[in-house]
Amino acid sequence: MHAALGDPARLSIVDRLILGDASPGELGGLLGLPTNLLAHHVKTLQEAGVVERCRSEGDRRRTYLRLVPGPLHDLLPAPTRQAPRVVFLCTHNSARSQLAAALWARKSSVPTASAGTRPATMVHPTAVAVARRHGLRLDDARPTHTDEVVRPDDLVIAVCDNAHEQLRQDDHLHWSVPDPVRAGTEDAFERAFDDIAGRIDRLVPAVHPPQE
Repeated sequence: MHAALGDPARLSIVDRLILGDASPGELGGLLGLPTNLLAHHVKTLQEAGVVERCRSEGDRRRTYLRLVPGPLHDLLPAPTRQAPRVVFLCTHNSARSQLAAALWARKSSVPTASAGTRPATMVHPTAVAVARRHGLRLDDARPTHTDEVVRPDDLVIAVCDNAHEQLRQDDHLHWSVPDPVRAGTEDAFERAFDDIAGRIDRLVPAVHPPQE
């Protein structure tokens, strides 16, 4: 693992993936790496167990690269971003984005909100139950459309592939969290909760309110 991280380009890839996932095309554009060189570095990081691929639930032709946090638990840098508010988005605003906002509110003093590109009529009952088991309350939460919530200066995090691909904003973060509603099981909702919780633990120390 240390040998894999000994190259500046691979360190740049890891730095970019600490706070959010990215497709190879997005990553290459952000880092200015040609396709063949990026593929070589990603393969090295995958073989070292640092990076993994997941297929988009939206555009099935796309794959996303995500950091495997375990091996780098003690090595993660802390890139800093200033934001007056953190907003979590998904398609229906009925599970993942609601759980993410509730978790964020418990961990950070930076204000938070959530919204959906096509909001459902209610928060999914299993999401409410899972939140309750973890000491969070979604009983009064209601899905809201992105147009009613998102402000220009928000740090926006799309927690589903469909929302990310629909918005296509370079300044947003993206977490490729599988949709638990598709599976419909409590285990799927718990896995989504654990995935989001781990990502929030990495993000919270890196986000601060703007300097006065």
